[in-house]
Amino acid sequence: MGGGNGGPVPAGKAGNTGGGRGEPASSAAGPTRTGTDDSVAAERIVAIRERIDEIDSTLIALWQERAALSQEVGATRMASGGTRLVLSREREILERFRQALGADGTQLALLLLRAGRGPL
Repeated sequence: MGGGNGGPVPAGKAGNTGGGRGEPASSAAGPTRTGTDDSVAAERIVAIRERIDEIDSTLIALWQERAALSQEVGATRMASGGTRLVLSREREILERFRQALGADGTQLALLLLRAGRGPL
C-alpha cells in the first residue's frame, strides 16, 4: 500500500519533491521517488500516489472503526454471559473475503478479525 515506495505516506505527501501540486516531481539530482526522469510520467505517478494515499487514509480510519465496533460486540456479548468468540461468524467473514479477494482476502480477513478480538 502507501505511495509504492515501501510504506504508507501521509495524504498530500505522495512522492512529490516539488513544493506543491503544480511543481515538477523531479529535481536537478535526477530521478526522484517516482523512479523516472520523464516529467509527464512523474507528474502522473505523483497524482496516482496522492489518490492512493487518500485511499490509505480511508482504509486506516475504517480499520480502526471496525476494530472498535468488533471489540464492543465482544464486550457486550461477554458481559451478557456469552462466549468470547462466535466461530461461525468468523467463518462467514473469512468466506466473504475469500470469495471477493481470493487468498489475499482470507489473509486480510484474518488480520481484521485479530484486530477486533485480539490474538487467539
